[in-house]
Amino acid sequence: MTRRCIRKALAGTCAGLVAAAIALAVWAYSLGPLPLGRELDYSRIVVARDGRLLRAFATPDGRWRLPATVKDVDPRFLRLLLAYEDKRFYRHPGVDPLALGRAALQLAASGHVVSGGSTITMQVARLLEPREHRTLLAKLRQIVRALELEHALSKTEILSLYLTLAPYGGNLEGVRAAALAYFGKEPRHLSLAEAALLVALPQSPALRRPDRHPQAAFEARNRVLDRAVAAGVVTREEARQARAQPVPTARKHLPMIAPHAADEVAAADPLTRVHRLTLDADLQSRLEALACARAEALGPEISVAILAVDNATGEVRAHVGSAGYFDARRAGAVDMTAALRSPGSTLKPFIYGLGFEDGLLHPETLIDDRPARYGPYAPENFDHLFRGTVTVRRALQFSLNLPAVAVLDRVGAERLAARLRQAGVVAALPRGASPGLAMGLGGVGLTLRDLTLLYAGLARQGSVLPLVETSAPRRQGPRRLLDPVAAWYVADILRGTPPPDNAPVGRLAFKTGTSYGNRDAWALGFDGRMTIGVWVGRADGAPVPGMTGRSAAAPILFDAFARAERDPVPLLPAPAGVILAVNAQLPPPLRRFGREGTLREAGEGPRILFPPDGARLELAGDGEPIAVKVAGGRGLLTVMVNGVPLPSDRGRHSLLFVRPDGPGFARLTVMDARGRADSVTVRFEARPGAAAAQ
Repeated sequence: MTRRCIRKALAGTCAGLVAAAIALAVWAYSLGPLPLGRELDYSRIVVARDGRLLRAFATPDGRWRLPATVKDVDPRFLRLLLAYEDKRFYRHPGVDPLALGRAALQLAASGHVVSGGSTITMQVARLLEPREHRTLLAKLRQIVRALELEHALSKTEILSLYLTLAPYGGNLEGVRAAALAYFGKEPRHLSLAEAALLVALPQSPALRRPDRHPQAAFEARNRVLDRAVAAGVVTREEARQARAQPVPTARKHLPMIAPHAADEVAAADPLTRVHRLTLDADLQSRLEALACARAEALGPEISVAILAVDNATGEVRAHVGSAGYFDARRAGAVDMTAALRSPGSTLKPFIYGLGFEDGLLHPETLIDDRPARYGPYAPENFDHLFRGTVTVRRALQFSLNLPAVAVLDRVGAERLAARLRQAGVVAALPRGASPGLAMGLGGVGLTLRDLTLLYAGLARQGSVLPLVETSAPRRQGPRRLLDPVAAWYVADILRGTPPPDNAPVGRLAFKTGTSYGNRDAWALGFDGRMTIGVWVGRADGAPVPGMTGRSAAAPILFDAFARAERDPVPLLPAPAGVILAVNAQLPPPLRRFGREGTLREAGEGPRILFPPDGARLELAGDGEPIAVKVAGGRGLLTVMVNGVPLPSDRGRHSLLFVRPDGPGFARLTVMDARGRADSVTVRFEARPGAAAAQ
């Protein structure tokens, strides 16, 4: 009878256990899919080229939840965390029976919850599925979810979820947001005292917030240090020194570096969590400080924008959109690197570049700086003075208006606009208007980004790379702005421009510009490594009396280079075809430049009858010359290929010959003794079989 009762009792117990297990399994299944945090909203972040945080954006519900991994924190923080929260983390399956047993005994002895016995995995489960009340059912749910998490994720992944989701008071979640808000540093750079405080806060974030309850935070931090000493994680002396450190009593602002660039990339791709820019965080910070300091010195409503570009890659290294993002007086939220403004004289180098390319000019060519009228248009120099006959070099270095307009009249404003478009820059004109001579003195709309791109093209000897600011693969290759010889001439001239006071001579090739009414002051410069553009003015376009590119923008440009580079990098060496000569040694057509109808005799200039513009000509393998048929012109005719004069027999011919260096595009120019010229662009192609014959 007794055995029968025992068997019945055992059978009943087993049946009960089986039923309980089935009920538990059904209940666990009813919990639904395991949340892994992928559906949560995380703060979108923008980082520099080296991964440093530039800016973070709060989640839609206003939380700072920055993703963090084990690699993002100081290993000492992890040792403190495990010693304080879960010393058997790497040995248990998500639930620590010893910790749960201890918590149950404490509850029975005291009548209230002393410790929850939760492992880090169980805390992650609670963070993924928040519950308002601490009940036995809620604890059971955590246990089930913890076991599921351990099955689905690695220990490192679980620890990373804790580092991302742990509460730190207010709207701060995760150790990275807390480290930045309380200490202004990344969690990989925490001191022992700072790490101990961040270990203590998630236990009771509302009551231990150091900005509201510094004494409670201080005591909680020291308890973490005491437990770390007991666990052998730190020495008593290290803990003693850490206890002597105060806790922070206020929150800091999260980083706000390159805000305009961050706004732009976040708006362009709102689904991406991490945006990596090409910016150099240190350089960006230094140039932002420079812009703010100079704007403050210039006036309460003056703003400054700076763009720094790597010549070799076209990558933007610094993007300062204004002097203070939150400065309403300066309309700081407006990105002035992208604002259309009058470029002043900053397009003059490209006017002369086209003249060099066409063989109309050389840096030592003489040109007249005197009054001239072009129909109703009568330009003047900035200072209303005239300097007579000067070299092209001096005319560009001193930014004389009249010579530049005379050259633009020859090369054509439409052609200048087309060349800018070819390089990727579209000059803004009034609706229905066409490019005119005023374009050379600022009569179009361009951005600082446009101009910096163009000047970087000069540094690259005429090859323009589109500017890039993100780490996305480049989609466009280089574009042609000027021929290498023409670009080198321009750069060599600009390198000799007199610098502002106290700036080194020859440090940069640079150009300044001032728009009509002193609304915009510009300075753009480059060396062999970097191009930097500077704009100064008011964001609302109001005039600033007395402000010029030389007085306001050029000193900032030189300061920017001093903060960007320790030593200057030389410009690229002169390409083949450069003519290094004084005026008297130049071919006669290049010794003096004149404007049609005013500075030389009127009459029909030379015209190239053959080859026609755009023709394709075959080259023979034996170097046979190509005939050039010419009509018109006076005196000696000079033939130039890509701006380089060819030897002449001093005769006057209607049939001339050239011997190209090889296949490829070439610009043929014929100039008479009075400087009148005609040009065509042709393509020389190797004759089939010519290479084999050689």
